[in-house]
Amino acid sequence: MPPMHTPDTDLTLEMAAVAARFVVDEGLDFAAAKRQASRQLGLPARAPWPDNAVLEAAVREHIAVFCADTQAVELRALRELALVWMERLHDFQPHLGGAVWHGTATRHSDIYLHLFCDDPKAAELALLNRRVGYEPGTATGWRGEPVDALTLRTRCEALGQWVLVHLLVHDHDDLRGALKPDAQDRKPRGDARAVQGLLLPADASEPTGR
Repeated sequence: MPPMHTPDTDLTLEMAAVAARFVVDEGLDFAAAKRQASRQLGLPARAPWPDNAVLEAAVREHIAVFCADTQAVELRALRELALVWMERLHDFQPHLGGAVWHGTATRHSDIYLHLFCDDPKAAELALLNRRVGYEPGTATGWRGEPVDALTLRTRCEALGQWVLVHLLVHDHDDLRGALKPDAQDRKPRGDARAVQGLLLPADASEPTGR
């Protein structure tokens, strides 16, 4: 028998579908998309929100229905651009995360690179030496803690547009924790070699293994 849907389940799935549209069509991150969906649906504060696994499933469904003819090309362009910056910042062991790594990115998505440094200011110095403009700020790390973030704007010629690249700066010793499988038992981030593997013609799937 198929699982029974309760009113809360139906509401959660409806919210996930609306939030997925904000993720795919506007490039919002999951948290912002959930907030926007909640407001659009006029939900009370105690309404159940979809977890990230449910929302990601909705994002993949939205892509399959509405973006199947364009998303693969856009994803490849963003992965190629991410690899350019990973090679430029190779001294900081960059690892790609987010939608570009997991395969749900579109032209509206930002690129998230995690850097690992003994000196947290070393990444900023590297950008300054390259005369790359950036905006300092903070982001949320995988443990929920605030981390330093450097955001730069770079041209993606394949898409004919500018793309934001967020460099999240971590302590060098945090690298091992960054590679622990996520709640879906997937590798949550990948280094340059792993990203190169995703660009091989024979490998068209998103990263799911360890």
